[in-house]
Amino acid sequence: ERVNKAMEELDYHPNSLARGLRSGKTKTIGLVIPDISNQFFAEISRKIEDKGFEHGYSVILCNTDDNPQKEKTYIDVLIAKKVEGIIFISTVVESNNLQKTLEFNIPIIVVDRDIKDINSDIVLVDNNVGGYEATRYLIQLGHRRIACIEGPSPITPSSQRVGGYRKALQEARIPVDEDLIIAGDFRYESGNKAMRYLLNLSQPPTAVFACNDMMALGAIQAVNDHGLRIPDDISVIGFDNIPFSQTVYPTLTTMAQPIYEMAGLAVDLLIDRIKLQRQRNRGEVQKPGFKRIILETKLVKRNSCREIGKN
Repeated sequence: ERVNKAMEELDYHPNSLARGLRSGKTKTIGLVIPDISNQFFAEISRKIEDKGFEHGYSVILCNTDDNPQKEKTYIDVLIAKKVEGIIFISTVVESNNLQKTLEFNIPIIVVDRDIKDINSDIVLVDNNVGGYEATRYLIQLGHRRIACIEGPSPITPSSQRVGGYRKALQEARIPVDEDLIIAGDFRYESGNKAMRYLLNLSQPPTAVFACNDMMALGAIQAVNDHGLRIPDDISVIGFDNIPFSQTVYPTLTTMAQPIYEMAGLAVDLLIDRIKLQRQRNRGEVQKPGFKRIILETKLVKRNSCREIGKN
């Protein structure tokens, strides 16, 4: 009673880090993302933080700005902070930056990136099918000259979405025009720049598939700045279904990712891995049995696409 009274009078708070070092349970997890300014990553980060809090874990957010060196530095920081696990959305396709965490027996869950040769659970969406369905929808509306604004080409979400775009065109016997596939970086500015280039072609496209919503929003602004109207002059479809896609005018047709489900699965899987790691530390060896979960996307029809006369 005297100790508790003294703690209350002195406003004493236990040192959670010291407790964690002694018990091996810091109750913290790391979250590594490429770009917090992209609303997709902001939304998934928020849900991961909420879900982690439900499990009694604090989340350390690390924003890499698509910089592999910064990503490597943050991995070192999270190891030094003694996090119990890491949810990882990579800047690049290689797993080099993750090898160190495996050496320290820190469980990892990879989200939104198909990293090869990594001992980790992975949570993805079927980007190839999503890109295919987005393009097929434009084809069904009568479009034949369809451009694609891709993300960073080595990153699997972008390359797979472009693969789906190509497949849909080929199935419809529409030649793939490489001049209509324009590189972006998943940011608003790159979508704006790509659309300005497309609008200045001698034969501009009648429709554009942007590989994420941020680039689609940038493309819409470029169309407006050009004195044209969406969808009267050109149709635009995005990918992600971020909240901004419902607030622009006209509202953005997009392929919705199950963001909340992805985040919830990632946290649940990581907590299971943390528990398994503790069992292994006590000598209760179990085979990892890593999971690869692929979720479906869904077409959300809004007002940025319209039907045109079919050839």
